[in-house]
Amino acid sequence: MFSKENIMHTIHGILFVGLFALAANQIANIKFIKSLRLSPLIIGILIGMIYANTLRNHLPKEWVPGIIFSTKQLLRFAIILYGFRITFQNIAAVGIAGIIASTLMVTLTFIIGYIVGTKVLKLDRDTTILTSAGSSICGAAAVLATEPVVKAEAYKSAIAVATVVLFGSIAMFLYPFLYKAGFIHLSPKSEGIYIGSTIHEVAHVVAAASAISPDVAKDAVIVKMIRVMLIAPYLIILGIFLAMKSNSKTKTKVTIPWFAVLFILVAGFNSFNLLSENIVQTINTIDTFLLTMAMTALGMETNINKFKGVGMKPIYLAGILFIWLLFGGYFITKFAISVGS
Repeated sequence: MFSKENIMHTIHGILFVGLFALAANQIANIKFIKSLRLSPLIIGILIGMIYANTLRNHLPKEWVPGIIFSTKQLLRFAIILYGFRITFQNIAAVGIAGIIASTLMVTLTFIIGYIVGTKVLKLDRDTTILTSAGSSICGAAAVLATEPVVKAEAYKSAIAVATVVLFGSIAMFLYPFLYKAGFIHLSPKSEGIYIGSTIHEVAHVVAAASAISPDVAKDAVIVKMIRVMLIAPYLIILGIFLAMKSNSKTKTKVTIPWFAVLFILVAGFNSFNLLSENIVQTINTIDTFLLTMAMTALGMETNINKFKGVGMKPIYLAGILFIWLLFGGYFITKFAISVGS
């Protein structure tokens, strides 16, 4: 990939992806798109898929390693930098109730998703895991972080991200409506925990909670960040689980996703506040761009023809998980509040 003969071609491929990611950022800042709360990550995978299914054949084959690099190595680096969005002080701020709600929702949602997907819907393992990860942890970023562990094909990740966009967007409008209409009987702090522990994307959480009040938004974002932090133990446990489930007769080596461990270490470093707020903000901006590049490259590797064999099952699975998040999350939030009080 980076041999003396191929290095310039690979760099050209990376720069090509970067150009698309830059376009995704510009599109995401259009007033109308911004009002829809569509992040650059989502725009990136969409324009990447459009390119993959129209003009991809015109891409020089020598540039392809640059796209692959963006979907793998660049992605891992971006997940590590994601730790700069979190501090352990954030976790302490919402107390034990936020930790309990986040942990239970991530764990139960993934388990329910895996059982329903593989046993009931007979969906393939990789799509089930990716879709369940997107619903249970943090949307598109969780799908991206999970993809290297399960070694899934690009189109399966794209399907999982599509379910995140669909049901996360529905949640973004539904939660504030239900709260303001009086269907949800929770205090502002409890509502923040409920939103933060059950809605898919960070952007969706911010939009839904901000539509209620700034106090709700503050708690919701912190609880959401706890879910993000759970990526690391989740990936390690998933790696062990997949090794145990392997059908191979030979002993399967457990793969530890070290980028997930480094993610936690970065979050720990960030907790000491050794870097100024401006520097951390700059790192987060760069990280968002790198994640956008990874999503765009993922889209570039996604051929729409592969979707035909999957059908509606991923949507059914994500829909079932959405109903669970909405109703199950309400009662788990009440349980977490009672334990934490």
